[in-house]
Amino acid sequence: MGERQAGSKKRYVQVGIGGRAQFFYEAVAGTYGETSELAGFCDTNQVRMDYANKRLEEKFGHAPVPTYKSERFDEMIAEQKPDVVIVTSIDRTHHRYIVRALELGCDVITEKPMTVDTEKCREIYDAVKRTGRKVRVTFNYRYAPHHTKARELIASGVIGDVHSIHFEWLLNTQHGADYFRRWHRDKRNSGGLLVHKSTHHFDLVNFWIGSEPETVFAFGDLMFYGKENAEKRGETNFYQRATGSPAAEGDPFALRLDDNDNLKAMYLDAEREDGYQRDQSVFGDGISIEDTMGVIVRYRSKAILTYSLNAYMPWEGYRIAFNGSKGRIEMSIVEQSYVNAGGDRAKEGALQGKKIVVYPMFGEPYEAEVVEGEGGHGGGDPVLLNDLFGEPAEDIYHRAADHRDGARSILTGIAANQAIRTGLPVRIKDLLPE
Repeated sequence: MGERQAGSKKRYVQVGIGGRAQFFYEAVAGTYGETSELAGFCDTNQVRMDYANKRLEEKFGHAPVPTYKSERFDEMIAEQKPDVVIVTSIDRTHHRYIVRALELGCDVITEKPMTVDTEKCREIYDAVKRTGRKVRVTFNYRYAPHHTKARELIASGVIGDVHSIHFEWLLNTQHGADYFRRWHRDKRNSGGLLVHKSTHHFDLVNFWIGSEPETVFAFGDLMFYGKENAEKRGETNFYQRATGSPAAEGDPFALRLDDNDNLKAMYLDAEREDGYQRDQSVFGDGISIEDTMGVIVRYRSKAILTYSLNAYMPWEGYRIAFNGSKGRIEMSIVEQSYVNAGGDRAKEGALQGKKIVVYPMFGEPYEAEVVEGEGGHGGGDPVLLNDLFGEPAEDIYHRAADHRDGARSILTGIAANQAIRTGLPVRIKDLLPE
């Protein structure tokens, strides 16, 4: 679109108005409303867009923004003339809106993962090259103070060159189960957890050690969720969805949409338009993603990552160890669990415990001091939002991520999915030579 005049507000439209969308549109319309203007919503579901407008009016006194069904995306761009398109739709559709927005002269802010497979990733790369426009990928974990501290420690050389990383991520039976209730359970939609969720973790490793993945091998399977696994454990009481189902009474894995005003308005009331059910049983059929995964990655720096993700653990968090030529860093984090769009967003991923210990090769171990931040995902969310919509200071940590960073993170997961299918290691350059 044309260049903005000095002092005018930057115009944003957003496509995909589900649970994660609120994080962005409320920031544009609320915190950054003096410099930013929310100009339009686009979604497959009108009820959901109407609810977003209702939230804006109730929270900020904001006038309703124009709404467009997904087939009218081009029309929205032509009429509203945005500077930036925010993409928070289902993962498999990200590339469609990213590419078209670039072609129509807009920059893009996209939720992670940037996309779900190699072909869609290549389309985004080609569109950036063809149009000269910019894509930002929102890796909020980069901005969490404890993650920034890990980058700072490694960059300082306190443990020398990083030779190996062990990274264990645990999703508990509240948060982890949530991926198996909704559209993420279909691998065509999300790329599985190794793309949708692990993109955060693979990006962090790239960010921390300043290198890129080279070769990937992985194992993974559905070992806890799904009807077959429940039957093996002796379960006999099954249901299709939780809301309104007597069979779901007493099931700790059940999510009842009518128990939460936000979930009811955004999903249960919107079902009549598209039939999407947000509260499917995690022990039903039709789940095509894994819940138990192990990955090995070799980086260009020759560092080796051993990574695991389990989605049915009794606590939520992660343990990481960096082994270097001069010592070791250990990080242990416990996070507050949550259901997406089911509560206070500022508490999503909030820290319940953290510890970073440095073990010099010939010195006494010591705990690194970290100044905690406020807000979701360990204090990273507000810092990210300011970086996107505010006037941030120069960032010596270079946390802003572009389409290349987005590709580096998802290609590890895409390669891991291929290794699971084939039983063979995968070279990243064979997926995307660029």
